[in-house]
Amino acid sequence: MATTLFKIVFEGQLRNGVELQTAKFNLAQLFKSEVSAVEKLFNGNPVALKRGLSQGDAQVYLNALNDAGVEARIEADPAISLSIEEVEETSSPSSAIVPPPTSPYAPPRSSVIEDVPGHSELKVFSFQGRIGRVRYLAWTLVMLLAALPVMGLCVSVMSFSLVGGGLLIAVAAAGFVLVSLQIGTQRLHDAGWSGWLLLLNLVPYIGGLFPLLMMVVPGNKGANRYGPPAPPNGRGVKVLAWLWIVFIALSFVAGITGGLNFLHEELEATTTQYEQSLPDDDAADAATDSQPEDEDDQ
Repeated sequence: MATTLFKIVFEGQLRNGVELQTAKFNLAQLFKSEVSAVEKLFNGNPVALKRGLSQGDAQVYLNALNDAGVEARIEADPAISLSIEEVEETSSPSSAIVPPPTSPYAPPRSSVIEDVPGHSELKVFSFQGRIGRVRYLAWTLVMLLAALPVMGLCVSVMSFSLVGGGLLIAVAAAGFVLVSLQIGTQRLHDAGWSGWLLLLNLVPYIGGLFPLLMMVVPGNKGANRYGPPAPPNGRGVKVLAWLWIVFIALSFVAGITGGLNFLHEELEATTTQYEQSLPDDDAADAATDSQPEDEDDQ
């Protein structure tokens, strides 16, 4: 008796009301891969996503694809379906083992995720890709340290030419803002957020808290719609990140200390001013003693 197996065939069709990018992202999550790895499935050619399935398993697989927003179909898989006679012939030592024919559009037998690199390529000057919290702190510290000699050069040029120094400062500031936006966008991508959220830095009150949120929000462990995660952090990256944290902590302590000192000085000045505004005790006593004498004279 023949055992009929089935396969799932996909030709890139979308379900009604589903956008292409949404379907790609859903399939990437279903296959635990990245979006770029599933784009080749939408070229219009029939692709066997899964083979050798029972009818029940094929239906479960088809339902999962439908939930992801794509249309597929179940077909019999004669290349894998076997009968008892074929099994007996295959078990005979004299029979030659002939591999089943494969479709030129069949996907590799390994998992889709194995064809995808485990980590993304690091690109500092790009709005694409992802970086984690530690690398974000390290890169921002490097950018801050690089800004110090650049600003020193700008000041030096300004001492000779006010116009030239001003233009150089404008170009340097624009460059550092651009790099800051690129690094911040990659940090948001790591959490699965859009880079447009950087505009929240311009909102009053929220702009003071959002950079702190970017430093503490964890990234996605696996691939998301912005690609696979960044490579593991090296020792140098970790050291720079800790130095940045220490610098932030020292700045916070210095700010608190300076604020307390200012408050103490203001309190002392207010107390001194209040004491000076009070009447002198000796003058008040003299005025009190002179009052009876004046009344006797009257």
